[in-house]
Amino acid sequence: MNLEQRISSFTQLGEVLRSGKNLLKVVEEAERQNAWFTRDNIHKALSYWGNVLNKATLEHWLERYYPALSNKTVSKRVGVIMAGNIPMVGFHDMLSVLLSGHHLTARLSSQDSVLIPAIAGILETISPGWAGRIKLTSGEIENPEAIIATGSNNTARYFNYYFAKFPHIIRKNRTAVAVLDGAETSDDLKGLATDIFSYFGLGCRNVSKLYLPEGYDIKPLHEALLQYQELFHHPKYRNNLDYYKSIYLVNRTRFLDGVFYLFIEAEPLTTPVAVLHYASYRNLDKVSSALSNQKEEIQCIVARKSLMEENHPCSVVEPGDTQQPSLSDYADGVDTMAFLLEII
Repeated sequence: MNLEQRISSFTQLGEVLRSGKNLLKVVEEAERQNAWFTRDNIHKALSYWGNVLNKATLEHWLERYYPALSNKTVSKRVGVIMAGNIPMVGFHDMLSVLLSGHHLTARLSSQDSVLIPAIAGILETISPGWAGRIKLTSGEIENPEAIIATGSNNTARYFNYYFAKFPHIIRKNRTAVAVLDGAETSDDLKGLATDIFSYFGLGCRNVSKLYLPEGYDIKPLHEALLQYQELFHHPKYRNNLDYYKSIYLVNRTRFLDGVFYLFIEAEPLTTPVAVLHYASYRNLDKVSSALSNQKEEIQCIVARKSLMEENHPCSVVEPGDTQQPSLSDYADGVDTMAFLLEII
C-alpha cells in the first residue's frame, strides 16, 4: 500500500467512527470488559478519533515528514506495547506505525482488548491489504525491529532493559497540572473540570494538581466541578473515593470534601482516582520554574495562554483542551513519526 492508499483507508475509518454504524456491540463488549470504560467515555474516544481522521487533518500532520515519508519503501516490524488506562489510548501509536509504512505487532492491554481489534477489523474490511500488516497479541512480541512501549515507571525500567538492543521509545507515568490566577472565566473553569474528570481522571493528560494563588476563592471552581458530580454514583469511582477518604480520616490528613472528590494540599503531582491535589503560590515565576524542573513528569500544563510563557519546556494548553490534542501533540513530547522514519 502506498501512502495515498494508507491515508485514504484511515480517512474512511474516520467516516465509520463518525457514523457509529456497526459499533454498538463493540461498545457494549468493551464496557462489559472494563467498568472504567463507560459508554459515554468510549463514545468520547470514538468521536475524537472520528473527527481527527479526515484527509485534510492527516495530510496537514504528515506534511512535515515529506519527502522521507512518501519515498519510504522499506518496512520493519514495529512492536507496540499499549496502555489501557482510557479507551483507545494506544491508537495513536497504531496510526503512526501503519501510516509510516511499517508492520505493526501490538501487545494489547488486558484493560483495552476489545476496541483496538475492532478498529483493526474495520481497517481490514476497508483495505484488505492491512491484514498482513497488523498483528495483535496478548503475549510476547516476537522478533521486533523497533519498540514503542507505554507503561508505569516500574515497567519502564523493565522495558529499557529488555528492549535495550532495539531502537525504542519507552514512556513512563505522566500527568497534567493546571496553573490558575483567579482571572479565569466560568467557561475556563468548566473546561478545567473536563480536564480533571473526563475518563475519571485516568489519562496522562488529566489534571491531577492545581496551583492556586494565595487567597484564591475556591467557590467558583467547586461550582464548575459540580458538572461531574454524577461520578459519585459510579461504583469503582465511589469505592476509590470512600477508601481514600477513610485513609485520610484515620491519618488525620486535612482535606476539603467536595462530596464527589477530595481536595488536598500536597506536594505530589499524581493522585489517586477521586483525589485532587493543590498548592498555593505567591510568585508565578517560581511555579513556572518548578514545573520546568519536573517536565519529565508532566504531559501538559493547563493555563490561560497569557499566564505561562510561550517557550515553556512543557506543553501549555487552554482549559478544556487536554483531551483534544492534535496529532502532533506526541506523548512525552517524543516525535513518534520522526522515530519511525529514522529506523528505516
